[in-house]
Amino acid sequence: MKFKLLTVALFGLLLFFSCGEKGKNDLKNNNDIILNDDYYDFQPFSMKNNDIPITIMVPDETANIGASTKPEVLHIEDDFKWELKVGPNFHLLIDDWGDYTDMVQSRKKELKELDFYKIKFLIDEKDFILYEQELKARGSSKASTSVGVPHKSYHVYAQKVIDGITYVFRSRDEGFEKLIITLMAKSIKSVKVIK
Repeated sequence: MKFKLLTVALFGLLLFFSCGEKGKNDLKNNNDIILNDDYYDFQPFSMKNNDIPITIMVPDETANIGASTKPEVLHIEDDFKWELKVGPNFHLLIDDWGDYTDMVQSRKKELKELDFYKIKFLIDEKDFILYEQELKARGSSKASTSVGVPHKSYHVYAQKVIDGITYVFRSRDEGFEKLIITLMAKSIKSVKVIK
């Protein structure tokens, strides 16, 4: 009996400490998206050689998304677009928008005007949005509600002003699964300007 009581007490303590206080810098909402400053599965990457004076944390091979250890940047010199690839599943797009500073607000307006998609903002900040995009199923009113396949994707869109230039960090138009978008969002949140 004492052994059972001791086991229950130890289990209770373990549960208490494992569910204790989250990191102070966690950004959590009711959709199980947690963005914090724990970059255990990430590695720093400098974009300075690609004409953007920043470092960004990108997933490493331990992130379990098929990421390679060496990030790759696709960029044509004098162009305003970059693609940061880490393995086959992580493709972060970066666009130079010059002195425009309302890119996230413009994107939100575009999303609200979409007729074929239902948009649900999972994180909605002034310069950062993460959202779920679901294709609206339309058809005959006589069709069964179980007809069709849900078409859901996740997207991230953020802006950062670096040396007076607005850069938009975003996912591809077709989006990604939630895990990849969460990692992208953490990467975007990690951006630091190189002085």
